[in-house]
Amino acid sequence: MATTEIIQSRLGWRTPLIIVIAGCLIAMLSFGPRSTLGFFLTPMSLANGWGRDVFGLALAIQNLLWGIGQPLAGAVADRYGTVRVLCGGAILYALGLALMAYSHTPGMLHLTAGVLIGFGLSGCSFNLVISAFGKLVPESWRSLAFGVATAAGSFGQFLFSPLSVLLQDSVGWQNALVFFAAIILLVLPLSLALATPRATAPTAGAAEPQSVRQALGEACAHRSYIYLVLGFFTCGFQVAFITVHLPAYLSDQGLSALVGGWTIAAIGLFNIIGSLCSGWLGGRLPKRYILSVIYIIRAVAVLVFISFPVTPASALVFGAVIGLMWLSTVPPTNGIVMVMFGTKWLAMLTGLVFFSHQVGGFLGVWLGGFAFERTGSYDLVWWLSILFGVLSALINLPIVEKPVARLAPARP
Repeated sequence: MATTEIIQSRLGWRTPLIIVIAGCLIAMLSFGPRSTLGFFLTPMSLANGWGRDVFGLALAIQNLLWGIGQPLAGAVADRYGTVRVLCGGAILYALGLALMAYSHTPGMLHLTAGVLIGFGLSGCSFNLVISAFGKLVPESWRSLAFGVATAAGSFGQFLFSPLSVLLQDSVGWQNALVFFAAIILLVLPLSLALATPRATAPTAGAAEPQSVRQALGEACAHRSYIYLVLGFFTCGFQVAFITVHLPAYLSDQGLSALVGGWTIAAIGLFNIIGSLCSGWLGGRLPKRYILSVIYIIRAVAVLVFISFPVTPASALVFGAVIGLMWLSTVPPTNGIVMVMFGTKWLAMLTGLVFFSHQVGGFLGVWLGGFAFERTGSYDLVWWLSILFGVLSALINLPIVEKPVARLAPARP
């Protein structure tokens, strides 16, 4: 009996549909509040007399630690199972949001919004959900399930963005953060549906399983994997910069906070379509071509957006176009890793790719705040987004989508 069939026979009440639904709810709940943090930049900065660089550095730290923690959380999930990682991450995330509401010094903000939320996200974000899907759902479901999980995260962005604006207007920004912290705790019961088996010792006479060190060495020596890691840097740079600084950028152009809320919501809404399409196409077309097209379209969308006067209509159109390409990089990226290396260390290896994403996110968020405080403009970061988009489109083209020799079928 194949490994997937053995796992399926042990799932009991956890049918593939239940697993996918629970995973999507976790992705939605974890990604939603995090995607709204840019709306807290202005009120927190005004309340505490900070420049935008203070808030930008806090979320830059968050992005970096999310990335550093992701392969570590993935390795623990691969070795000991997913549930404890999801629960630990959710608790840290909720604690960070709740304490962020009462952060009145830059150091406290960097600890709560940066360290706690960053490490919390590494344990309960959609990356862990996608890796669990790779281990639990049938192979015929995987590519589309990856897209559905990513789309669910985007639905969280669509749902929570206007909710954040409404909550801040009605109960204040501090209570809005506490409300989001309480919502994150729903991840705890939902995580039970995504329980993956612990890694087991080999039976007598069986080949020794691949160790963490061997898996990392194999991946880091694989040229296509390195290309994938480098290309994913751009995704993080663009996504993090836009998520955190776009609301303030639109406000600088004379648009209302509500327009910013609906623009971020439009990104989330249209990314549902983009992620589903990306997941569906990933099972039918070379994934490297899908990634290259996504990065080129992003670069063109940014170029057009900053080349004309910003209006409510142009902001919403930009949100829709960039939303179609937003996290649609995730299904083909995870799919390529699984094709090359299998599922045993999937969470760790995709986590390492995601680390590159978050290094880009750190730079995008921090440089956005730094550039604005020094020049009064975000122009430098917009142009870097265009340049990185073109470079990533090129670097994904030579990727070879084949299993490593260890996993390739033996020739007769």
